[in-house]
Amino acid sequence: MPLPKENKTYTYGDYITWPEDKRIELIDGQAYMMAPPSRIHQKVLGGIFYQFFSYLQNKSCEVYTAPFGVRLPSSNEENDKDIKTVVEPDIVVICDKSKLDDEGCKGAPDLIVEIVSPSTARKDKLEKFNLYEKFGVKEYWLVEPESKIVSVFTLQDNKRYGRPEIYTDEDKIKVSIFNDLIIDLKAVFQE
Repeated sequence: MPLPKENKTYTYGDYITWPEDKRIELIDGQAYMMAPPSRIHQKVLGGIFYQFFSYLQNKSCEVYTAPFGVRLPSSNEENDKDIKTVVEPDIVVICDKSKLDDEGCKGAPDLIVEIVSPSTARKDKLEKFNLYEKFGVKEYWLVEPESKIVSVFTLQDNKRYGRPEIYTDEDKIKVSIFNDLIIDLKAVFQE
């Protein structure tokens, strides 16, 4: 099948026909090609994933890394093939196993981590921020490897993200969705 073109609205039905070796996201029906991640991106992703994975052993929540499809259906998109938003966050934590199926996740994960690169900064900080807030992702992390900064947004009672907690490579993050998980950023950003 041909790759998607700009200025056309696509659905999950289209998405599943595209080549598996191409990483593509859909946001409100618009297709976004994803560039291959850099070495530093992968190293940071591995450092964060390892700590989540180790903690979640023998617990009810699960953690996944990209490529892992997250379908975010609007209220009028009951059929999977009609869904117009499918993203591949770098890391997701899902505690409601009814959202998991062989295709990935249908519905909002509890926590999402996006590792920002210059080519994805606008999408991660604006479009995905608004998208994840709208769908009720409880905790959203924006990780900036070059500056070694992590911004953590937590969904408030008003269903909006509050001001972020900002962390550096010298800090440890207390994960809000768990009582006793602390992510050591020194281990994540070490050279």
